[in-house]
Amino acid sequence: MHALAIPESSLQTPFDIANAGPDPRIRTHGGIAPLLRVADVTIEYRTDERRVLATQNVSFDVHRGDRFVMLGPSGCGKSTLLKAIAGFIAPRAGSITLDGALVTQPGPDRVVVFQEFDQLPPWKTVRENVMFPLLASKQLNRRDAGRRADEWLEKVGLSAFANAHPHTLSGGMKQRVAIARALAMQPSILLMDEPFAALDALTRRKMHEELEALWQEIRFTLVFVTHSIDEALLVGNRILLLSPHPGRVRAEINSHQFDLHSAGSAAFQAASRRIHNMLFAGGQEKPDSEAGQ
Repeated sequence: MHALAIPESSLQTPFDIANAGPDPRIRTHGGIAPLLRVADVTIEYRTDERRVLATQNVSFDVHRGDRFVMLGPSGCGKSTLLKAIAGFIAPRAGSITLDGALVTQPGPDRVVVFQEFDQLPPWKTVRENVMFPLLASKQLNRRDAGRRADEWLEKVGLSAFANAHPHTLSGGMKQRVAIARALAMQPSILLMDEPFAALDALTRRKMHEELEALWQEIRFTLVFVTHSIDEALLVGNRILLLSPHPGRVRAEINSHQFDLHSAGSAAFQAASRRIHNMLFAGGQEKPDSEAGQ
C-alpha cells in the first residue's frame, strides 16, 4: 500500500486519508475496541481450471456506528470479503472477529442485503418476509415478530403494502423490504452488497436518502460494498480502497459531511477525482491546487 500524505491545510476538510492496515492509531476508537476486526485476511477460491486469489493480507477495523464502505473495481474481492464477514466462506489465512469472537459461520448478528431483487421468497407477503428470519432464528414468537415487522415496515414507508407479494413491488420497494427485514433482526452489523446497483438513478438517490435517515435514527453499524465512487462518498464515513485483483488495501479514507445536497459541489467532485486517482493511477494523489483541474 502506498503511503499517502495530505497537506496540513486540508486536514479539516470532509476528506482525509488515514494509513490503513495494522497501524494502532486507526485500530482504536477513543480507546474502545472495534466491533469488527479483519486481520491479514487472504481469500482464494477454485474454479474448474485454477485457483483464484481474491484478496491478499487485507486488514481493517469497523467500530460501532460506522458506515464503512469497501470500494474498488470489479474483481477486487470486495464482495468476497463481505461474504467472509457474513461467515459464508472461510479465509485461507488471517482472521475475522466480531465482538472479540472468531467468525466461523453465518449468524443472526450479521445480516446481508444483496443486490438481487429475488432475495424475497415470492410466496410470502411483505409482512411475512420481514417476520420470517425472526421466526426462523427463534428470536421472537409469532405475535412479537408481527409487531416488529409492522414497526419496520412503517419505518421504510411500506405499511400499506404489508399484505402484498414481492412480484407486485418495484425494485426500490423490494430493497426497502429487504432492509426492513435485515434491521428487524437487530444485527450487530448490517452488510450490504451493492444493494442499489440495479436501480435507476432516481430510485437509487431516494434509497440513499432513506438509508441515511434510518442511520440517523438508529445509528446501526454498516458495511457497504460498491464500485461507485460517488455512492461511497455519500454512504460512508470511512472508505476502504481496494486494488484490482487480487484485492489489497490501497488506502483508507475518512469521508464525512457529504450528503446528497453536496453531491455536485466542488469539494465533492474534487474528492471523487482524488479517489479515482488513488484507485487507478497507482495511488498517487494530486496536490490540492490540482484537484479541480
